[in-house]
Amino acid sequence: MHWVFEPGFFSSSPVHVALITGAMVAVVCSIVGVFTVLRGQSFAGHSLADVATAGGSGSFLVGLNPLFGFIAGGVAGAGGMELIGVRRARGRDVATGIVLGASIGLAALFLYLDTTRSSTTGVSQQILFGSIFSTTTSTTLIVLIFGVSSLGIMAFVHRPLLLSSVSADIAAARGIPVRVVGLLYMLALAFAAGSSFLAIGAVLATALLIGPAAIALRLTKRIGIAMAMSCLIGVVAVILGVLLAYDSYYWSSSHASWPVSFFIVVIIFFSYLVTELPFIRAVTGRRTQDAENRAG
Repeated sequence: MHWVFEPGFFSSSPVHVALITGAMVAVVCSIVGVFTVLRGQSFAGHSLADVATAGGSGSFLVGLNPLFGFIAGGVAGAGGMELIGVRRARGRDVATGIVLGASIGLAALFLYLDTTRSSTTGVSQQILFGSIFSTTTSTTLIVLIFGVSSLGIMAFVHRPLLLSSVSADIAAARGIPVRVVGLLYMLALAFAAGSSFLAIGAVLATALLIGPAAIALRLTKRIGIAMAMSCLIGVVAVILGVLLAYDSYYWSSSHASWPVSFFIVVIIFFSYLVTELPFIRAVTGRRTQDAENRAG
């Protein structure tokens, strides 16, 4: 099995922490991502990851754990997007763009100050593209807390959230507080987007948040099955990404490992392309038609 698992893979403590942390992040992102895709807020999910960059880089500047900054930045950005925006999709996009523009400016300033005033190397690399092998057990506990909080919020609001995702007007007519539900959902999304920087960084966080969910929803229209499939796809992508990044150290004499984020993004990208194959589309199309016929 050495041609698959290079020496020390199973005994490496950083690998163990990376796999556990990455799997937790993948599960949270995959579940939240299903509703993000359903609500047509993929742009908001991507933007929140970028917004969180300002918080993460700012936290590093003052000597705090960047994870807290990513979460705080994501929460602030989520609140701003939901409060500025309206229930219509167009209004949400405008609000997202406004918050995103302001946050990118702050992130650029903080990253500049991080690299010029800090003697730590690789600050920008860690924040923008992740560094899961350097994750500590204490950070894993923080990720677990925020992950459970995110999933708890989703469990609490998933029914009204699903209805408001289909039609905000119908949800409001039934007495559902659409704005409150939206705020809670954005809070869960902020937790997920903020945590994902550990695995693939702020720049590529959208891949883990949107990719598995988009793949799952192309294969099934049943929400419960889609969430389970999304989790499976996300966890497998993270595990394979960690494995390939570890093995890449031995691929050349220079012994320079390739980024985990690169492998995770590539795996998700090609997995999405597979769903475009004619026979896959034919099978999923028949299943969708059968489900609609049974519902009718």
